[in-house]
Amino acid sequence: MSETIIVWFRKDLRLEDNPALFAAIKNGSSVVPLYIHDDLREGKWPLGGASRWWLHHALIDLQKQLEELGSKLVIQIGPSGKVLDGIIRKTRATGVYWNRRYEPDLIERDSIIKTTLRKNLIEARSFNASLLFEPHTIQNKSGKPFQVFTRFWKHCRQLPIDKPVVAELEKLKSPSKWPRSESIKKLGLLPSIKWDSGFYDRWTPTRKGAAERLKQLVQEKAKTYAENRNRPDLPHTSSLSPYLHFGQIGPREIYHAISEAKLLNLYSPQVYLSEIGWREFSYHLIYHFPQTPELPLREKFANFPWKRREKFLKAWHRGETGYPIVDAGMRELWHTGWMHNRVRMITASFLVKHLLQPWQEGAAWFWDTLVDADLANNTQGWQWTAGCGADASPYFRIFNPITQGQKFDPEGVYTRRWVPELEKLPLKHLFDPWTADQPTLNTAGVQLGKTYPKPIVDHVAARNKALDAFNRIK
Repeated sequence: MSETIIVWFRKDLRLEDNPALFAAIKNGSSVVPLYIHDDLREGKWPLGGASRWWLHHALIDLQKQLEELGSKLVIQIGPSGKVLDGIIRKTRATGVYWNRRYEPDLIERDSIIKTTLRKNLIEARSFNASLLFEPHTIQNKSGKPFQVFTRFWKHCRQLPIDKPVVAELEKLKSPSKWPRSESIKKLGLLPSIKWDSGFYDRWTPTRKGAAERLKQLVQEKAKTYAENRNRPDLPHTSSLSPYLHFGQIGPREIYHAISEAKLLNLYSPQVYLSEIGWREFSYHLIYHFPQTPELPLREKFANFPWKRREKFLKAWHRGETGYPIVDAGMRELWHTGWMHNRVRMITASFLVKHLLQPWQEGAAWFWDTLVDADLANNTQGWQWTAGCGADASPYFRIFNPITQGQKFDPEGVYTRRWVPELEKLPLKHLFDPWTADQPTLNTAGVQLGKTYPKPIVDHVAARNKALDAFNRIK
């Protein structure tokens, strides 16, 4: 009797370096590639709007790749366990293979599904496709989770890293009868109001797009990454994060591409790999501390005197705070679904420290508007900024949005692009336009409070207020 194996695709939307697919081709006489749209069971964090846009195009791309191999992507909507049961009965499949996810709610769901399948005598196997080091395999000398990144990454760098698996895709065989499949359009992933128009100029959400970004990283950006990574005005980041998020490329592929280019021993590529390490650390934390997407890891921050104000949140969302580097970042985010990492830190610090808004509000906005909205990374980034997470930024570290702009956008190119109403303002006043005299403002066509907002808070006063609030829980 021939064996049919279902490969359940999730955040691993690639054919290369896909351990579940590799094993299915090796062990099964036919393979049913399956994607289940199960939004209701994504726990408290169903996909945000920008991620849904990316998923739509990533699924189309995966579908095309499979069709070129004479296969197809079966798409169904509903509870994962129920859908799998139906596909198993329809195809008489003997096994279900998938690559693991590490979000707390999904670990629990997948465990239940695996147990149920095995009780029904269906082979259920899961694999690691998305991390270099799985969270349950890493611990400190005391047998506990790491909470300091440098120690975590030093430990990990001493461990071997598996090579990407290479499946014999030409051996991918189809079942005798395909189950019913929904159209990708029916998933309703694209927005009804076309706020996503800027995404198409910025992104190619395909496996080919990921491969091109990786090639650019290895050939051009890796050697100068350390010196240029903090400059939002320069195109020197890898921009691989959304491809990693949806599994259109895997971290093993990135690591070994850098290794094969003989760049591993160079300082700058190591700095880039430490960013991959930060992603690993974020998954390590969310696995061992599953409460952190909503609650601070450092418990004393549960009593922090946040003061939620709708006025402040709206100004921050819209990029209308009156601080140009902050506004530039928030507008880039809305237009492209992405923000440079240095500017992410600046905008996040401004929200939680200058405006004393809860970090959870910022995390929720990033979750909805980022194409790389990864729950582990997003959580760790916001807790780091707020000072309430593992290895967190100290409470007294409050980014000055004026000097940050001057330092990291020294010619004002990035800020002028995203805040065009200040385009003609001299660089001397670009990051603090309220300091310009009236003739200068008139010449630049700037009317503070009309064409561009006045600062919603005074920097010095806001900093002192934040320090006072943090001192109360010190």
